[in-house]
Amino acid sequence: MTATLSAADATAAPPRKSRIRLILAALVVLALAAGAGYVFLMPADAEKHPEPGEVITLEPIQVNLASGHYLRLGLALQLSADAHGVDGAKALDAAIGLFSGLPMSEVNKGNSREKLRERLQELLEVRYHHEVLEVYFTEFVTQ
Repeated sequence: MTATLSAADATAAPPRKSRIRLILAALVVLALAAGAGYVFLMPADAEKHPEPGEVITLEPIQVNLASGHYLRLGLALQLSADAHGVDGAKALDAAIGLFSGLPMSEVNKGNSREKLRERLQELLEVRYHHEVLEVYFTEFVTQ
């Protein structure tokens, strides 16, 4: 009776080594599938930086600041190489919206001016769908 019991136990439970091999094989298949998914599903341009194209200079504008002061602001836009037919009206509109009504003391501070330029850059990225890579102040006069 013990001999029959041992034979039944041997066929019912697979050896421990085959379970480990099965788990390792499944992990390898999952790792390969994840790697293939990453390669095929990630866009090729995800890590590339857009190539700079032309720089367009916009006519300076005057923006009303707080307390009767104004800012004469000139902008230049660094476009990406694949940008075509970019109109500066969106950039001027964004600049007017950003600078209008600000106190002259805030506009004249160097670090504040840089933060305003960065904020304008963020607005232009959205409005121009990443066709504008950089924005430059070509004229910046307050009175």
